[in-house]
Amino acid sequence: MSLQVRGLPEIPADTVRVARSAFPQGSLAMSVRDRLGEVFADEPFAGAFGVRGAPGLSPALLSLVTVLQFAEDLTDRQAAAMAVRAIDWKYAMGMELGATGFDDSVLARFRARLVEHGMERVVFDRLLDWCRGQGLVGAGGKQRTDSTHVISAVRDLNRLELAGESVRAALEALAVVAPAWLAQAVNVPELALRYGERVNGWKIPSSQVKRERLATVFGQDAVALLRAVWAPTAPPVLRTLEPVALLRRITVQTYLVATDTRGREVIRKREADSDGVPPGHTRLASPYDPDARWAAKGEDLFWCGYKIHLTESCDAPPEAEAEAEAEAEAGGEPSPGRLPVRLITDVYTTDATVPDVNATAPVQENLATRGLAPGEHYLDAGYPSAALVRAASEQGITMVTPLRPDTSPQARADTGYAKDAFRIDWKARQVRCPEGRTSSGWYPVRQHGHDAIVVDLARSDCRPCPAREQCTASRRGTRMLTLQPRELHQALTAARTEQKTDTWQAKYALRAGIEGTINQALDVTGIRRARYRGLPKVRLQHAFSAAALNVIRLDAHWSTEGTPPALSRASRLTHLSYRLTA
Repeated sequence: MSLQVRGLPEIPADTVRVARSAFPQGSLAMSVRDRLGEVFADEPFAGAFGVRGAPGLSPALLSLVTVLQFAEDLTDRQAAAMAVRAIDWKYAMGMELGATGFDDSVLARFRARLVEHGMERVVFDRLLDWCRGQGLVGAGGKQRTDSTHVISAVRDLNRLELAGESVRAALEALAVVAPAWLAQAVNVPELALRYGERVNGWKIPSSQVKRERLATVFGQDAVALLRAVWAPTAPPVLRTLEPVALLRRITVQTYLVATDTRGREVIRKREADSDGVPPGHTRLASPYDPDARWAAKGEDLFWCGYKIHLTESCDAPPEAEAEAEAEAEAGGEPSPGRLPVRLITDVYTTDATVPDVNATAPVQENLATRGLAPGEHYLDAGYPSAALVRAASEQGITMVTPLRPDTSPQARADTGYAKDAFRIDWKARQVRCPEGRTSSGWYPVRQHGHDAIVVDLARSDCRPCPAREQCTASRRGTRMLTLQPRELHQALTAARTEQKTDTWQAKYALRAGIEGTINQALDVTGIRRARYRGLPKVRLQHAFSAAALNVIRLDAHWSTEGTPPALSRASRLTHLSYRLTA
């Protein structure tokens, strides 16, 4: 397939006439074509297409269809049907009225090309560049970020189901690539009886003894199959199959191969307490999605999949906010052009086990790279650390976020002497306790990859101290403090003091608006459920979802400037959400 740079085709006159008659005030799809047509071009996708072969559909056209598809939360088949029966979609695509559209498989192949060549964010970035050129978004303003969980597109499997299903997936792949070799290497009829249907928890025996026996059988089959694949006589290509590689990893994380007292080989399931299991960020959760991970948040949320971080601009002149609030209280709507459009400026997707604090720097780097670094960045308590706040400040970014409080037992219990009760003399490298004793040790160390200072008080001072029970409960009977380097410690102390003020709390209230943006993303694009398998494809889904949200918000913004179009289902749904988050 080759690429012929054409861009979006010219809209036929009959299509213009019928679309304008059917939608006299326009629609979302028509508004996108009229105002954002230059965003959808062929040139950025040239690297993903060849120069020889039959010409394929224009990438500009397919990217436009994909954005509209996510704006309406449609499947590939539904999007292909819309290109045939929806007049406003034909207008946006520049199609004749009698055009029969395209096969829905084209969209899947287009996405696969984008993922293969690392072009998941091309459309999202081009749309942001256009908005920046129009003065709708820029650097130095206010932005806010929050995350939500994303459920993977695969079944949730327990350890026993995972062990059996991984063998089944490998057998299916080997049966396609090398059926003759497979028939000679293993007992196909026996394995077909065991793995012909997917391994389902409803069909697994309820007896604990039978379940343990079945787990052993799954492990024996996995080891036997892997040994056959890695035998010298096996075709080398079999070892490169992804299901086989995943089976190898799942077998290692699930089983132990040992020798009993008689010298016989024993394959048994790993026990987490005695044998250990891989950490969550490396432990596979499915043989069909190597990037999905199990994660938990609090006591109620437990999911298998990914995590998405959405960042949006949230600038608004104080006088505009006050007038908009007054109109809302009076039961009216914001006046045209009164509130600025709030756009998604970054979308960052990780596996589920990555904590929010590890996403702070990448998000800010993404914004800075595109010239959209905020002056004030509003985040919740999961994102900051003293080092990140300082690094952001050096880049001109003020992080408006509650820093984690002192987590010592004394601080949590709100009794006794917390860390802030000790006076630090940085020049003398000493700490004075509330009872007037001076520390006996000052030790610069590295903890978890970061610089720290451990301060120790002498036993001769702590043990006879009458306030020892208020200070420490350690067996040694002495108090030890762990401090960050001086600049970080002082910045942390100042920030904790400031965030207790009413002024800071009122300022930080702006962050709450991002919750409405996440709800809009869930309602409109279904962003909390992965459509595809694998982190690269999920990132593509989220990039197009963010582009669709921006298109919807731009359409809502234009409609308040005096030329309101007749909104599509998605736009009507999000008008209220847009007004609330704005």
